[in-house]
Amino acid sequence: MAPKPGILTDWPWKPLGSFKFVILAPWVVHSTYSLIVMGEGERNFYFLIFPFLLMRMLHNQIWISISRYRNAKGKNRIVDKGLEFEQVDRESNWDDQILFNGALFYIGYMIFPQAQKAPLWSTNGVVMTILLHAGPVEFLYYWFHRALHHHYLYSRYHSHHHSSIVTEPISSVTHPFAEHIVYFMLFAIPMLSTLFTGTLSMASLFGYIMYIDFMNNMGHCNFELSPKTLFSIFPPLKYLMYTPSYHSLHHTQFRTNYALFMPIYDYVYGTMDKSSDTIYETSLKRPEDSPDVVHLTHLTTLESIYHLRLGFASLASKPHTSKLYFWLMWPLTFLSLIITWIYGHTFVVEANNFEKIKWQSWVVPRYTIQYMLHWPKEAINSMIERAILDAEMRGVKVLSLGLLNQGEELNKNGELYIRRYPKLKLNLVDGSSLVVAVVLNSIPKGTTQVLLRGNLTKVAYAIANTLCERDIKVATLYKDDYEKLKLSLSSKSTSNLILSTSYAQKTWLVEDGCTKDEQLNASKGTLFIPFSQFPPKKMRKDCFYHSTPAMITPKSFSNIHSCENWLSRRVMSAWRIAGILHGLEEWNVHECGDKMFDIQEIWQASLRHGFRPLTMPA
Repeated sequence: MAPKPGILTDWPWKPLGSFKFVILAPWVVHSTYSLIVMGEGERNFYFLIFPFLLMRMLHNQIWISISRYRNAKGKNRIVDKGLEFEQVDRESNWDDQILFNGALFYIGYMIFPQAQKAPLWSTNGVVMTILLHAGPVEFLYYWFHRALHHHYLYSRYHSHHHSSIVTEPISSVTHPFAEHIVYFMLFAIPMLSTLFTGTLSMASLFGYIMYIDFMNNMGHCNFELSPKTLFSIFPPLKYLMYTPSYHSLHHTQFRTNYALFMPIYDYVYGTMDKSSDTIYETSLKRPEDSPDVVHLTHLTTLESIYHLRLGFASLASKPHTSKLYFWLMWPLTFLSLIITWIYGHTFVVEANNFEKIKWQSWVVPRYTIQYMLHWPKEAINSMIERAILDAEMRGVKVLSLGLLNQGEELNKNGELYIRRYPKLKLNLVDGSSLVVAVVLNSIPKGTTQVLLRGNLTKVAYAIANTLCERDIKVATLYKDDYEKLKLSLSSKSTSNLILSTSYAQKTWLVEDGCTKDEQLNASKGTLFIPFSQFPPKKMRKDCFYHSTPAMITPKSFSNIHSCENWLSRRVMSAWRIAGILHGLEEWNVHECGDKMFDIQEIWQASLRHGFRPLTMPA
């Protein structure tokens, strides 16, 4: 929000929150009814308004996803500065302008009866729309935009938009309500002119709005996509169409490149930034980034695709929780399942810079449930293997395996790939040492006994061994687990391993194998500390549940504006952090299979680089 918000800054339906679209409900219902009862052969322009609004939202979302994907890869990126959660929150109301336009379209349809008979096409109307946009609309917008940069209006209105130095497509419509009123008045010039001259058509109206949306999104996408050949074939085009790099300069320099979509007025009035051509050329030639560290993760639940950074920005910026409205989106969810099933290659979802390394997150397009089945395992392993070889070819130094990509049954904690490719130059990391360190440091001070429950993984054995060596009693509930753990302990520490006959321990270290009944038998006030990839289902309201192994990232860790699955903002799983630490410290070792890095050394390295432990649950 602007530092000195002026009148009409907030949208009038702000108090409705996520229920704001209910204001369109009466018109949507009435237009649907009109479609049902209208005579055969009649066109219902009235009914098309709502589907058109939905199409605009889909168009914007496609731009968001493409922009975030291209910026993560780095190719043709214009501005390198990262995004933050504050910007995502500020731009989360990007659909307000579509709602505003929709309400005005419905009102206009009711006020002007001639709009009800608009044909599909009118050549005169299309030509008039083009000319009126290039003339009065672009001219008036240019001078209004310059006025917005006067300190009085800028501090009260336009600074809200310019808070986004690094723009996303939806930054284009992130303005106070008052600005949108003026913008609509400008864009209404061609629409009302064609209406009153009897040349309005669906093509000129809907086409003009889609042109505005397209150019707005393109100008704020932060990657250059305008091919140089266009300007070579038709040189005057540089005065009639801006490029993403052209408008990006306006957000970094503030006092240049004021034009809406046609730079001609910047040239006429001397406000064209002199570095526009240089930035354009540089951005076009910029190659794809070569990361130092890659984290390989995968999709979890079916709706997790919406929570990806490439999905819905507002959802990705919050911890993953299931929403009721996801049920209404099942056709889209099912389509995404089919696409990911067919698409057999990993893809980039996130890129960050931290200290001296470039870091990327890649996603295997498979869901957790597919990892649980036996028959897809070979295909999943092949995708992981191709990702490792691709990373090797790109010069990646460290690749960390996240979630079930390091499953013991799937690939023996990554050892399978080391055996197949013993000459790998990159280091493969499963992050187990930092996971153990985080769990150990999550146990409350003064604890003398813990209950270890769940599948006996590589991490479980390391936790039990370390605790027993520290003279902390480790209890198990089952004799089989007790015997297996005992074989892994030294003779001096076996006395600290006990076979428990009760559930009295106040600190439980749990993995996926911990059952519902076991949780229900725990004492009131028990602290559950998971050492698993996935959080346990919380069965008790009178107990405490710690996060899965994770740490808070340093403030210097840039471009973090999405949450990692169920974790809170700026919290990163230990498996991810481990790969980053291996890259920062340049440890030239694999940590996969049965191998585990020094627990104390990696814990000290995490603190040294600014990662902080999560606080205990209250």
